[in-house]
Amino acid sequence: MKFFKIGLTLSILILALQTHALDRTQIADTAENVTPLLIGQTVPNSTLQTVDGDPVSLKALTMQKPTVLIFYRGGWCPYCNRQLSGLKNIEGQLDELGYQILAISPETPAQLQQQKLQTKFSVTLLADPDLEAISGFGIGFYVPDEQRTTYKSKWDISLTSDKTSGTAVLPAPAVFILDTKGKVLFSYVNPDIKTRISPDLLYQAAKLSL
Repeated sequence: MKFFKIGLTLSILILALQTHALDRTQIADTAENVTPLLIGQTVPNSTLQTVDGDPVSLKALTMQKPTVLIFYRGGWCPYCNRQLSGLKNIEGQLDELGYQILAISPETPAQLQQQKLQTKFSVTLLADPDLEAISGFGIGFYVPDEQRTTYKSKWDISLTSDKTSGTAVLPAPAVFILDTKGKVLFSYVNPDIKTRISPDLLYQAAKLSL
């Protein structure tokens, strides 16, 4: 049954994504219109930042071990925090399979530091304030100005802006499984912020991807 669910998820994603032929480096107008990398494609290199603000190459990181790569909106997002916390249930199993877990958000290193202090995540948190990885993986989308204003006025959440347009950008929640050559072995992208892949299903996908 688990294998069937994985196969069904992959089939739905492939059918949906093959309908798009847009430049994946472009920021989409909505979360529903993102064009993520497809299974079998190689991820672009991106320069990210650690929680201490040090630059790090995504390519260099993923060359070390097979990678479970998670894109999330930020430490302010309860659905993202729940997803990351759920990885504790499979952390040991993924480690036994030889995987590392990286989590990328558009937040700044300073914001990641605060998040790290508040919650003991087992994953490696990485900042993408220049949106290099988010745009390179094809999962970024523009946030309407009124929504951005609401985030700031109600919850004091400052969203990262695209430097060209000045418009706020968020990533559609996504999970990619990569080999050490940077090839996508599995992907799960859902524009519904409340719907995330379960830890059990992610573990099965990681196991089958070896």
